[in-house]
Amino acid sequence: MSTLTIVGNYISPYVRKVLVCLELKGLDYRIDPITPFVGDDRFSACSPLRRVPVLFDGDLVLNDSSVICQYLEDKYPTPPLYPNDIAHRAKARWIEEYCDTHLANVLIWHLFYQKAIKRHVFHEQSDDAVVMRAHEVEIPAALDYLETQMPADGFMFGALSIADISVATYFRTASFVRYTIDPERWPRVAAFVARVLALEPFQRLARYEDAMLRLPIGEQRELLAGMGAPLTEESYASGVARHGVGRWD
Repeated sequence: MSTLTIVGNYISPYVRKVLVCLELKGLDYRIDPITPFVGDDRFSACSPLRRVPVLFDGDLVLNDSSVICQYLEDKYPTPPLYPNDIAHRAKARWIEEYCDTHLANVLIWHLFYQKAIKRHVFHEQSDDAVVMRAHEVEIPAALDYLETQMPADGFMFGALSIADISVATYFRTASFVRYTIDPERWPRVAAFVARVLALEPFQRLARYEDAMLRLPIGEQRELLAGMGAPLTEESYASGVARHGVGRWD
């Protein structure tokens, strides 16, 4: 079996979703932990939208976290991460799509990007109006919906699935800018996210994530190497941040 390669930063919720799937399936992989904002021209060639993650499996190159996770499920079906029941599988895919689109917009692009990426990568001021609307309107509305979808205990469809992973990964990244779910207003979501993030694959990745948060992007790879992260020999990083169509996907 060839070793899979992932291009994308540990901090990215989209990358984390793929890495958790790889960890749960016990697959060997290597990672080039770049952000899409510093990818070089070779990165543009393999990711035409300049988004992460990118998966390399031999000569096959795949983009988009949902496409990659479905590919891994089809090629390595054990343990299954999509429900066997047709209706449950369809609902799990909807939850995944909801998270990758709407939840990503409000938690990542309207909150984390504004408070972390703009400030520390591009050295720009955050848009306080965007952040305020996210806190006061958009995130509460999303949590109101998710509260109706969460189980009282366990996972959404019995066994752990892509739906559970998808919800938890976005709140993990939001926590890096100190966002927490109010457990009194949304008790089911708060307990559910804590339950999923406590799982071993999330905890293994959290070790790298927590260490990276303390360092500039240019110093993160050396730190990860010292921690024993499964890094690629070469990197697609250019060392120069640039705007564009790049985002985590």
